[in-house]
Amino acid sequence: MKFQPPLERATLIRRYKRFLADIDSPRGELTIHCANTGAMTGCGDSGDSIWYRYDPSPKKKLVGSWELTEKDGHLICINTARANSLVKEALAEGSIEELAWADKVLPEQADGHGSRVDFVLEGQGRRLWLEVKSVTLHLGDGLGAFPDAKSQRALKHLDALVAKVQAGEEAALLFTVLHTGIDKVQAASHIDPAYAQRLTEVVQAGVKVLARKARIDKDTMVLDRPVKVVI
Repeated sequence: MKFQPPLERATLIRRYKRFLADIDSPRGELTIHCANTGAMTGCGDSGDSIWYRYDPSPKKKLVGSWELTEKDGHLICINTARANSLVKEALAEGSIEELAWADKVLPEQADGHGSRVDFVLEGQGRRLWLEVKSVTLHLGDGLGAFPDAKSQRALKHLDALVAKVQAGEEAALLFTVLHTGIDKVQAASHIDPAYAQRLTEVVQAGVKVLARKARIDKDTMVLDRPVKVVI
């Protein structure tokens, strides 16, 4: 995935109302879009160096969108929508070994219980429901965690995957690591103990849990290699 238009550097002044960020850039002080509903712990502090897309349009209220934070020698993609884009690209290329059997990828599929799952994979007589979660919370020593804030929605997604397994289908959760300093992933039990407990239960129920790390620079991102999931 290539960033278009090319990213420009700025300094974060503040993030507020979830979706807005004021930045100090060579173009002056700007307000841009922040495509992240989470707490953004450790990747959205005032004074952080960030990279954003400057893309003004008469059809848009904001002139750009925040993509990366550069901190402690690492790059972090804060745009959570990029996780699904990277996974879709990797599935098309067959580069996720455990899922390379799929020859058909259906995005955003209704689960039959009033919610949607990110992807349904089909092929070789198999059908698998796949939910994607982006990981940016770095606890130190290469350890990442999800979620970065309590999330009833994330719990609901786990329940949807278990329901599919109980119905005789396959289901998997894919943690997409969007922080170059993270090399293993666990549930953030100190933030959302209910999610951590439920994650253990869904694994026992037969849901597969995978993690892949993105290779990130200022021009491109690609889903690169597997990382360990600590259950």
